[in-house]
Parts: sequence; C-alpha cells; structure tokens
Amino acid sequence: MDNVGYKSQAASLTIRRTLCYIVLVILAFLSLFPFFILIVNATRSHVQIQNGFSALPGAFFGKNIVNLFSNKNIPILQALFNSVYVSLMTAVLTTYFSSMTAYGIYMYRFKGRKGAFTFIMAVMMVPTQVSTLGFIKLLTTLHMMDNLVSLYVPAIAAPIVFFYIYQAMESTLPYSIVEAARVDGCNEFRTFNTIVIPMMKPSIAVQAIFSFVSSWNNFFVPALVVSSKEKKTIPILIAQLRSADYSKFDLGQVYMQICIAIVPLIIVYLFLSRNIVSGATAGGVKE
Repeated sequence: MDNVGYKSQAASLTIRRTLCYIVLVILAFLSLFPFFILIVNATRSHVQIQNGFSALPGAFFGKNIVNLFSNKNIPILQALFNSVYVSLMTAVLTTYFSSMTAYGIYMYRFKGRKGAFTFIMAVMMVPTQVSTLGFIKLLTTLHMMDNLVSLYVPAIAAPIVFFYIYQAMESTLPYSIVEAARVDGCNEFRTFNTIVIPMMKPSIAVQAIFSFVSSWNNFFVPALVVSSKEKKTIPILIAQLRSADYSKFDLGQVYMQICIAIVPLIIVYLFLSRNIVSGATAGGVKE
C-alpha cells in the first residue's frame, strides 16, 4: 500500500508540474507575441500592414529605417538622446534620494517620525493629474517650461520608491551594522554611501529599472512641459507620427520607431535583470 501510495503521489506531482509548465509556456507566448508582431510589422510596408496580420517578415526593414531617419519632422536621434538622458537622470535621482529618505526615517528615532511616514504615504495616493495645474504654474514661475530638467528633477520626490526601499531596509539592513560604523568614526553620509547602498543594491536596482521604464514611457508630463522639436521625447514623437496627416501617415515608420524605442529598455533590463529576483524577494525574510 505504501508503494502504491508513493507512486500515486509521484504521478500526481508530475501531472501538476506538467500543468504548471504548460501554463508558463502559454504565458510566455502571450507576453512575447506582441514583440514578435512589432518586429514583423517593422519589416513591412504601410499597405502590407493594412492588409492584416502576417507571421512572415517583409522586405521593407531598410526602407522603413531610411524613411524614419530622413523624416525632418521626426528627429528620432535627438528624441532618443532626450529620453535616455531624462530616464537615466530620473532613475539615479529617484533611487538615491528615496533611499536616503528611507534611511533617515528607518534609522533615526525622532519626534514626528510616524507623521512623516504617514504624510509620504498620503502623497503616494495623490494622482499626478491632480497636481498638474500647480506643477505647470510652478514651472512657469521658475521659467523652466520647455526644459528637460523639469522632467527629472521632480523625480527626487518618489513616495512609491521610498516605501519599497523602506520595506527592504526593514528586512535587510540591521541596526548593528550602522552602529558599528558610527563607533568606528564613520560619518552618516559616508555610512550611507559605502555601507547602506551596497547592501541595498538589489532593491535599488529593481527600483532603478522601474523608474527608468516609467520615465521612458511617460507621455503626460512631457506633452505638457515640452514644446520645441529638439526637446521632445520618444513617446511624444510616436504620438506625433501616429497622428500625422493621412496622406503622410506611414504605419511602417510607426512600428519601426516603436521597435527602436524599446531597444534601450532591453539594454537596461539585461544589465540589471540579475538583481530583479533577489531585490523583489528581499522583503520575504525578516531579520
């Protein structure tokens, strides 16, 4: 009976494992299929794309690239530089200053500590659209409209990143390490930069990826702030190309531009992807 029960349990485990693999394969296919269609359509002409779906690539890849880069109304290279610059600055400022804020509230015991934490959490619940009017008025007063700096400096205040880093510090940053650094004469700024940040590297890398992607895909704020052609970002150009005059509208260029736009995201992911699992699961083990 024991042998029969063991075989039955092993067979049940095999079936469940097979079902899990099937579900994972289906989910992977559904996730990658849009990218496949994007790449295929980037190699097809406007007429071919209008004719419907095709799993076979076309012969217009080179022509679509030439048409896109020769389009004087679409400064694709300048837009790529603007998006990379703004997204990198956003990722750096967001993760660094949010980590510093989380470190201060986590490590220090001061009056109003809970109130400060509650206030930051309350700010996190306020949608960006609610504060848009005041934000635009502030930029106008500071003469920062149509300036790339206004797209990444507000990223210093990122309540969501702060909350995630704070939770990670509760799990992975012991008080004893910071206290030992203080006993050795290390000042707070050096302690944060040489001890805390290396320990929080996986969590910071995860938030850097999310911040980079969020800034890269951001259309709402740049559309309000940026007006000159040389300061537009990739999402604005994609919308501009998509809403072009019908006689000049080219779906091949649209798909080619989107295909080029995701390349920096893939590069950033490849460099930081190994930290995603370790950083995302950092909160699962308590000290």
